[in-house]
Amino acid sequence: MSPILSLYKKAYAGLSSSTWLLAVVLLINRSGAMVIPFMTVYLTQQLHFSVEQTGIVMACFGAGAICGSFIGGRLTDKIGFYPVQFWSLLLQGLIFLVLGQMHTLTQLCICIFVLSCVGDTFRPANVAATAYYSSVENRTRSYSLNRLASNLGWSIGPAVGGILAGYSYHLLFWVDGLSCITAVTIMRILLPPAKVLHKETTTPDKALPTDNASVYADSIYLIFVLLIVVFTTGFLQLTTMVPLYLKSVAHMKEANIGMLMGLNGLLVAFIEMVLVFKLEGKLHSLQFVTRGTILAGLGYLSFNLLPPVAATGLFFILLVTAGEMLSIPFMNSFFVMRSGEHNRGQYAGLYTMAFSISSILAPTLGAYTVEHYGFSTWWYCAGALCLLPGAGFYLLYKKIAANKEVEVVIKH
Repeated sequence: MSPILSLYKKAYAGLSSSTWLLAVVLLINRSGAMVIPFMTVYLTQQLHFSVEQTGIVMACFGAGAICGSFIGGRLTDKIGFYPVQFWSLLLQGLIFLVLGQMHTLTQLCICIFVLSCVGDTFRPANVAATAYYSSVENRTRSYSLNRLASNLGWSIGPAVGGILAGYSYHLLFWVDGLSCITAVTIMRILLPPAKVLHKETTTPDKALPTDNASVYADSIYLIFVLLIVVFTTGFLQLTTMVPLYLKSVAHMKEANIGMLMGLNGLLVAFIEMVLVFKLEGKLHSLQFVTRGTILAGLGYLSFNLLPPVAATGLFFILLVTAGEMLSIPFMNSFFVMRSGEHNRGQYAGLYTMAFSISSILAPTLGAYTVEHYGFSTWWYCAGALCLLPGAGFYLLYKKIAANKEVEVVIKH
């Protein structure tokens, strides 16, 4: 056990106290995250919406996320990451309480749009905060610590949510809302507002010609973001169509679905930091991303290759989680290396917008395809949406590598 404990100790060493406190805030917030994982089940089973209507509601969630990511990125560069995070968490908590009282399609679409818009302003601000509190050397691990906290909370939230849903779905909205309010209170007490100083003017993978350059001038990054949109449209079936499949086709109970979904977060929490510690610097970030997207694609294809039973769900979670741990941490490190502190909000905003756009596409395309062609067709599509970007990330890596080789020749 000693070598294993030593490995964990090294993986977590060197991170700032502010990074740890930020992770604690995320852990508290995510431990109450149980509404969105069960939203498709809630809408179809409790409110008796059709699958297509459910897709519309989830698409509104994604549309709000796009607006929130854009606004959050701009506000982060203008007023700083701290006030954006504070007001996002506080207002999000209050809106969750209101969402639980909505019952019609129109009410739910409007409320969930506002909820995600407010909630997703947090994401680019949080990315900028993590970059600020970390050093260049431990930045990928700092992001992984945030993901550890988020996924550990994710393992708790859906698991508890599955149990609470057996009694009343309305309890989910109260717990989720109060967890946001608790998190922002802890943040205000333990992590007071930071006076942001520009610690760096260049980064290892700096691609922009001047300090005033816009993110939209970075063509490589724009391609990278487009590939993320395609990949996450497939990947985010994990929280949209997968719970519905496990309930309606595999006939699993809500509590078991919650535990299975929670396993994803639990595995990330216990493995990802050590994995990143061992892998960081061994290959280019995009090489790891390529491998991760391929594993995720194989996970979705497994639904068609294996029978619709709980064991298949477990196998799927293992494959997709492995793909997630290889891809998303290194996506974070790639985009941070291409930005500076003066425009990190813009880069973070565009990065989180990619996930937000796929938050619309994932449930919309998923619900439509399932409704008209069945789950089997959709799992082939979801697999392709993960596998094809894998090839794109690899080609993007080759282009970057070729450009660097040309640079070296010119310098010599």
